[in-house]
Amino acid sequence: MRIVIIGRGNVATSMHAAFAAKGIDAPMLNSYDLINGQLANDRLIESADVFIYAVRDAALRDVIAAVHAPERAVHVHTSGTVPVSVFGDDKPHSGVLYPFQTFSKAQPIDDFSNIPLFIEGKNIDDIAAIYTLALTLSPRVIEASQADRQRLHVAGVFANNFTNCMYRIAADLLRGTSIPFSVLLPLIDQTAAKVHNMAPKDAQTGPAARADTNVINSHLQLLRSLPNGTADNATEVYQLLTDYILRNARNE
Repeated sequence: MRIVIIGRGNVATSMHAAFAAKGIDAPMLNSYDLINGQLANDRLIESADVFIYAVRDAALRDVIAAVHAPERAVHVHTSGTVPVSVFGDDKPHSGVLYPFQTFSKAQPIDDFSNIPLFIEGKNIDDIAAIYTLALTLSPRVIEASQADRQRLHVAGVFANNFTNCMYRIAADLLRGTSIPFSVLLPLIDQTAAKVHNMAPKDAQTGPAARADTNVINSHLQLLRSLPNGTADNATEVYQLLTDYILRNARNE
């Protein structure tokens, strides 16, 4: 099975490394070169069995249109939100291979064995082919519709992107003190470890969870007193999240 990865970004870099760790050569092609016609007669495209499109959602249609591959080839994108129909009729064998993880080029992941891979295909044969492809990387392969993937994607934004934003606010709040961000790491690790064995609602602690208005008001007073630029909008974020926790605590 000859695999080509289109893209050189965060996801593409880790997928390339993961296939390489399995002894599978999966070269990466630059999507901009494809769109500009610089790879029109590339032998990799002419001989590939599988094309994995790991590019930005906004560029996906243009990149797909630029690939002129044999009809037998299977085409999959790695997006959590884009439908299979993006491939159109000229890519009859196509689907989705969505790795649910956070990726960075600076720290590529070469072991996908614990990463859930969500798949979809145009038909039963395509699903089977994509399932087999996914199993080369991870045993955790799950078939999921576009609607379910979209909801998962939003859940991932809350669980990962917004959580990391909280880390950034915390780091900003500690700037100008003698306390390094690293002192928060045991707390961060324990919070993440708890939800492996507890429901998130049961793991919730802190002043909002116990409706301690005295502590909440003192925190808000401190945040309002900080110089501009220390942690921009931290007061609004604190109030919004506190209100959310308080409302849910009352409803449980």
